[in-house]
Amino acid sequence: MKRALVLKLGLAASMFWGISAGQAEEPVSVKLSYIVDHPAIEAAKNGILAALNKAGYVDGKTMALEVQSAQGNMSTQAQINSKFVGDKPDLIIAISTPSAQTAMAATKDIPIVFAAVTDPLAAGLVDSYEAPGRNLTGASDMTPIDKHMELVRRIVPDVATIGVIYNGGEANSVAQVEVVKAEAAKAGLKVVEATATQSSAVLDAARSLVGKVDAIYVPTDSTVVSAIEAVARVGGEADIPVIAGDTGSVERGAIAALGFDYFDIGLAAGDYAVAVLKGESPAKLPVRFIDRLQLYLNPKAAAAMGVTLPDSLVKEATRVIE
Repeated sequence: MKRALVLKLGLAASMFWGISAGQAEEPVSVKLSYIVDHPAIEAAKNGILAALNKAGYVDGKTMALEVQSAQGNMSTQAQINSKFVGDKPDLIIAISTPSAQTAMAATKDIPIVFAAVTDPLAAGLVDSYEAPGRNLTGASDMTPIDKHMELVRRIVPDVATIGVIYNGGEANSVAQVEVVKAEAAKAGLKVVEATATQSSAVLDAARSLVGKVDAIYVPTDSTVVSAIEAVARVGGEADIPVIAGDTGSVERGAIAALGFDYFDIGLAAGDYAVAVLKGESPAKLPVRFIDRLQLYLNPKAAAAMGVTLPDSLVKEATRVIE
């Protein structure tokens, strides 16, 4: 009797587990990479993972996630994406323009969702913002550079010339600087450019602007943002106000920034990652843009660079770094 009961229980258990195993789905394979480590990219990554987790994609359970940083090296980024493609994942996620471009070069078939790509059209990633048309879509961090020029003038009223530091080898940064030059001209400002293709070259690029400019503007360039402390150091030593397009740079030494919370950009990209994993085609998902701007200010950095922030500006701030 006892043996029969055990057999019945065993049969019932095997039927139960058999049904469960039949219903269980294989974890989806997701590969994520980014060009360099800095807080904005970290925030975007956290937003992406929050969206995936909310939809039930949890690493180690329903999702097999691999995350790689290229540490600022384009060759390494290309190798990472080549390896990713060889693993045949369900989805590749690329944070930053170089990450998305090397992913696109590695595959025309595996879906790719990008985040923090300033101008995906100029970067050749999509056919149009409305209909990407390929195996890529995602969320842009295109910033309002016209408003940034206004911000520079509010902080430095007598500004005549601004310096812009960027990676001349990154397509989106080059496109941004063209917009900067156009908007600066409208604001009556001259622009002096300084380029840095690696984070280690940012300090020298900033120093090259000393004596030539009244303020330094740092666009949302991953290479320069990853070394924003070096730019702030030069600004403090030479009394040159440093204004950024990335709010995360304000905590790290810039005086001010009017930009996005990169977590929001990550959330937008993460929603698309979920949609693609559920079967939607990237080709038909319009590029998403974030319109909620935040003003970050750092009065101590302003004092160190020889300027005082106007009270009217402080009252408008989303966050004042103490």
